[in-house]
This record gives sequence, structure tokens and C-alpha cells, in this order.
Amino acid sequence: MNTMIEVMRQKMSHESFTENVTKLWKDWKWQVKHVIRDVDTVEKILNIKLTKEERANIEETIKIFPMSITPYYLSLIDADDYKNDPIFKQAFPDKRELHITKYDMVDPLAEDKDSPAIGITHRYPDRVLFHVSNLCAMYCRHCTRKRKVGDNDCIPSKEQLQEGLEYIRNNLMIRDVLISGGDPFMLSDDLIDWVLGELNKIEHIEVIRIGTRTPVVLPYRITDNLVEILKKHGVIWINTHFNHPKEITDSSKEALRKLAMAGIPLGNQSVLLADVNDCPRIMKRLVHNLVQNRVRPYYIYQCDLSEGLEHFRTSVGKGIEIMESLRGHTSGFAVPTYVIDAPGGGGKIPVMPNYLISWSTNKVILRNYEGVITTYQEPDDYRHDSCDLKCNTCNLQLKLQKGEESKITGIAKLIADYNEVITLTPSE
Repeated sequence: MNTMIEVMRQKMSHESFTENVTKLWKDWKWQVKHVIRDVDTVEKILNIKLTKEERANIEETIKIFPMSITPYYLSLIDADDYKNDPIFKQAFPDKRELHITKYDMVDPLAEDKDSPAIGITHRYPDRVLFHVSNLCAMYCRHCTRKRKVGDNDCIPSKEQLQEGLEYIRNNLMIRDVLISGGDPFMLSDDLIDWVLGELNKIEHIEVIRIGTRTPVVLPYRITDNLVEILKKHGVIWINTHFNHPKEITDSSKEALRKLAMAGIPLGNQSVLLADVNDCPRIMKRLVHNLVQNRVRPYYIYQCDLSEGLEHFRTSVGKGIEIMESLRGHTSGFAVPTYVIDAPGGGGKIPVMPNYLISWSTNKVILRNYEGVITTYQEPDDYRHDSCDLKCNTCNLQLKLQKGEESKITGIAKLIADYNEVITLTPSE
């Protein structure tokens, strides 16, 4: 960080450096104002020198996928070994981003296709993704929405957000709204307050989730005022995005502490990245550090098929290996779910080692994390109650309330007794 401060000293020649440096450094708006977007500044801060060929490749990459790094996040890079540094790899452009394979997609998760209204992605029956900002604190090089990076880098007005809110109001099945972007915490406090207030006015909304990477790349955004706003708006869950133990610093810990002390449940979604965190030891340390800071590991994502990300993608086998190193080897609540977000908008598919080896009429064969094989005897006289969806005659003590989903899709349709469908056939 010393080199970073020296650059600041030069920029602040007309101010009292000693009195202002700490205050400015921890001012999230100052951090945003001074994001690094050019190679010269990176070289100066890290005291490194790229070759002419390296500079030319990076400059070419930036023309397609811009660079934007917060001073805070850049200060975490080990300048003596920057080429192997996990922070550097996530933040600094790589010419391999320009390599587009035949499997790469502009919009691999079909978010635009599944968008019935501006700012809305509606894929699952009872929940929607609400895009409220195109602005991020930093451009992550592995971003699945690279198609949006640097494009209309702005925050929408209330009028633009109203269409998404209106869609949510008019669809009574929606009980869960995930606010995403960009990064929602790049909105002003007043706009965040307004969006949350409008959502809380909608009677059928039971929970609001916010996806943000600011605790990782801009922890000073988690101000006391922001926390007070979040506290007053009902049931809010926050998922953040730590990929490596090195990202959990004193500043990020303080941001997480503020949120946790406010009673907000915290989760984390990591992305499995080649040469960054594709190591069982790294992932175990990461989940341990997360739970130590009251963050529940939620997902490990297989890297998506977005354009220019092939150099970040690992084999699925590597993900399975990591899951084998966690299940049974650490606390169950520290084990995330490893998922592949299916290309084409198929949604998240959990992938895990095979613990169910075989089964028969009345017995299942299982193996544990040590390789011990055992059996579980199923009851001889179990008979389930067939379901005809006439819940008022069911002997189970069901007290169904409004908003229950009676229309079923997918595999659940095949399992349900009250549905006559016996085969699912893809329409295309």
C-alpha cells in the first residue's frame, strides 16, 4: 500500500497529506472517483514494468473489455509476485480475454431472453432477478455479464426502475426478489432506500436479497448510514462474492461485521477460477475464514461460458475434487453447493460426488467421505398418502396460506400423484 499512498501524496500536493490520507482512503466515493483505468497507473503503483508487447496486448484488451480497479483492491496485490497473485488475475486485463471459443456465448445464462420487463429476469416461478444498476465498483475479469461491461455504465432513474417494480407488483407468485446489477450498492443511499421501500410495499414479497461485491473490492461502501437503511427494510439477505482468502482483510471484516451486527444474514457465492482458487486447500481456508466472519458459504459456481473466459474455466472434475475435500472434512454449514448455471437459461444444477452407490426395494447403499460403504434399511411398512391436490381432505395438518404454488413444472410434475403427465419432451 506504500506505493499507492505515494501516488496519493503526489496527487494531493495542495492538501495536507498527513491529515487527509486516511480519511480519503476510507471514503468510498473517493475510491470510486479514483478507480484505475490505465496501465501507466498500475505500473506506477505496483512499481512494475510491462514489456512493449505486454502493454500492446493489454491496451488491445482494454478496448474491448475495459479495466476499472479500486485503489483499495489494487493495494492488496503482491507486487513482488504479481503475475501469480489472485487479486491481480481477477482485476487486471489478460490478452486471453480476446480469445473467443466456439462454445462461448454473449449471454450464456439467457438473461436477456428471460426478461419480460426492463431490468427483470424471471426464470424460476417464485423469484426474479431485478437489475437496478449497470455500474460496478470494479470490473472483475471473470464477469459473466461481460457483454454489459463499460456499456451504458450508469445508474437508472426512478422512472426506469418503475417498469421492473410494476412487473413484480403484477405477478403474485413472486415472493423473492434478488436485487443485482452491476452492483446495487453503487446506488446512492437515497435510491437504495427508495427501491427497498417500494419492494416492501408489495404485499406478496416475503424476502429481498441483494448481491454485492463491495465488501470485497470496496468495503468502505458499507457505511453506518447504509446499514441503518438496510435495517429498517424488513427481511433482507445479502450475498457477497469472495473468491480467495487473501480478499478477507481487516477492512472487509469490518464491513461484514457491520452487516452481521445489523442482523442481516450473509452468504457468499464464489466462482471456481483456474490458477486463482482451484485448490482444495485454498477453498477450505476461504470457507473457514467466511464462517469465522459470520458469512455462510452458499455456492461455488463453475465458471460460465461467457466470451473470453476460457482461461478461467476449470474441469468439472476439479470442482468435484474440491467438494470431496470439504464434505466430512469440515463443518457442514461451511460446505457450499457446487453448481453449474446451465447454458441457455437452464438454471443452477447442483453437482456433487456420488454418495448414493446403489439401492434396492428396501435398502440403499451409501458411502461416506472416508470411503466407508454402508447400508440404510428403509421401512418395510411405509405407504405414502397418494395426493390428489385436495388439501382440505388430507390427514396432514396443512394450513396453506396465500401464494402457495399449485402449478408445478419439471421433474416435480412427473413425481406428483395428482398429475397425469408421464413423460417430459423438450419442445425444441
